[in-house]
Amino acid sequence: MQGGSSGIVYGGLKYQARCIADVRADAGSTTFLAGTLSLKEENEVHLIRLSPAESELVCDGLFYHPNEIWDLKSCPFDHRVFSTVYTSGEGYGASVWKIPEMYGQSNSPQLEQLFTLDEHTGKIRCVLWWPLGKHDKLISIDDRNIFLWNIDASNKSAKVIQKGSADMLPNLRGGAWDPHNHNSVAAITDSSLHCWDLRSMKKSNAIEHAHFRDVDYNPKKEHLIATAEDEFGIHLWDLRTLKHPLKNLPGHSHWTWAVRHNPEHDQLILSAGTDSTVNLWFAKVGTDDLGPESPSGSPAREEEPLLNSYTDYEDSIYGIAWSSHDPSLFASLSYDGRVVLESVKPYLQRK
Repeated sequence: MQGGSSGIVYGGLKYQARCIADVRADAGSTTFLAGTLSLKEENEVHLIRLSPAESELVCDGLFYHPNEIWDLKSCPFDHRVFSTVYTSGEGYGASVWKIPEMYGQSNSPQLEQLFTLDEHTGKIRCVLWWPLGKHDKLISIDDRNIFLWNIDASNKSAKVIQKGSADMLPNLRGGAWDPHNHNSVAAITDSSLHCWDLRSMKKSNAIEHAHFRDVDYNPKKEHLIATAEDEFGIHLWDLRTLKHPLKNLPGHSHWTWAVRHNPEHDQLILSAGTDSTVNLWFAKVGTDDLGPESPSGSPAREEEPLLNSYTDYEDSIYGIAWSSHDPSLFASLSYDGRVVLESVKPYLQRK
């Protein structure tokens, strides 16, 4: 199904942008953080909230950020805390910030920098928070290493407690923290995906020979992940049987850049790409998909429905985020700084 957009548009971002995150810890409303990527201007972080009447997206806070923002994540247990990865001189930096008390003002005081993750020497790719509940650990990934940090926001401190090296692997690109096991993280490279045990920093099962752009764990079912790949769209995998994917989804007409499971309805999957499109998929997987392979050597599979394509964009889409407060809503961010909030309620009723 092809369609434009009937969503709610937020036009407050003045500069190019690629990072948007759901504020999971805000239980009272649908809220997102978005960060800009301007080379010449002072960058901004916007706190965007859906109005009580659900008719518009409003700016609840506008904060200046000193550098281009390449990664932004909201703390899952404190709605005022978030992390960014940013350019810093000729290299990259990563910090955890705290939003000040706003007193109802849109133009709010300066962000409080709680601590920096300053052990990196390579290009920092991302910071990961464990998605479920309060956790005193943080992960940061650069192109050659994975760091596990012990963090204490009240004392504004962060200390490395484990470090794993990519060794002979290609450069690391990013990863996802397993919501079912806080000792496991999936990290992607230019040509493979590896699961790491954070206790020993040893690599275990792997998917080889694919150019991964993104990875996301199924929030409801253990061992299941989705990957976004340049040439081959979206694959759904069981980490226990990696010879072939469980399901293949066609992806996008250009690079598929991001993939996200719905936090409550795990059969609903969003993908976004450089073809200026967000796709909504219905892809049900489970133990029944672990059956014998077809004679062609690939898993038996059925055509999965593309529920909708959201095409009312003029630039590449690098950021998508479901709302934890209302899982029928998602926000997308195109590179030109346009945020759109869409509802998938009609597809929930159908499926």
